[in-house]
Amino acid sequence: MGKSQSKLSQEQLTELQKNTYFDKKELQAWYKGFLRDCPSGQLDKNEFSKIYKQFFPFGDSEQFAEYVFNVFDKDRNGTIDFKEFICALSVTSRGQLDEKLEWAFKLYDIDGDGFITYDEMLKIVQSIYKMTDQMVQLPEDENTAEKRVDKIFASMDRDKDAKLTFQEFVEGSKHDPTIVKALSLYDGLV
Repeated sequence: MGKSQSKLSQEQLTELQKNTYFDKKELQAWYKGFLRDCPSGQLDKNEFSKIYKQFFPFGDSEQFAEYVFNVFDKDRNGTIDFKEFICALSVTSRGQLDEKLEWAFKLYDIDGDGFITYDEMLKIVQSIYKMTDQMVQLPEDENTAEKRVDKIFASMDRDKDAKLTFQEFVEGSKHDPTIVKALSLYDGLV
C-alpha cells in the first residue's frame, strides 16, 4: 500500500478485514478519511505529532506521539501507510486485552530488545505526564513519573533485575486496574 489510490482494491479490503476488527464499510470510510488527511497515502512523524496535539492541546504531546508513531510504523520506513495505521487502530480501539498488552509492550520496549527497562518505562511515563500536564489529578504515590515507574516496577519486576519481560509485563498489567483501564480507554470510540 505504498502509493495512494482513491479506493481500496477488493484484495486489500479482504486482507484488512481478516487482519482488523473493521468491516468493509468502516475500512472504506477510514481509507477515504486517511487519504483526505494524507493525500500521498503516507503519514509522517510531523503530521502524526500534529494529530496528537489536537487531542492534548494543553500539554506537550510531541515525545509521546513519536513513541506511538514508532510502534505504528511497523516497517520502520519513517512513514505510516494506511495498512499500518488501520491495523494499529484496530488493536488499540477494538482489540482483546492480550493484543493491547502486546501493543503496549512494544511501545514501552523502545529499543525493541524484548525487555522494558526502568529507563525506557520512565521515558514513556514522563512523556505521558508532559502530554496530560495538569489535566489529571494523580494520587500522592504517582504524582511524578519516577514515583509511578517505581510503583510499577515494585509490583511487576518479579526477579528484581530492573527490566520487565513480556510475561512480567502482561501478568503485572492484568493485576493493575489503572493499566487495564488505560488500555480500554479507546474501546468503542471507533
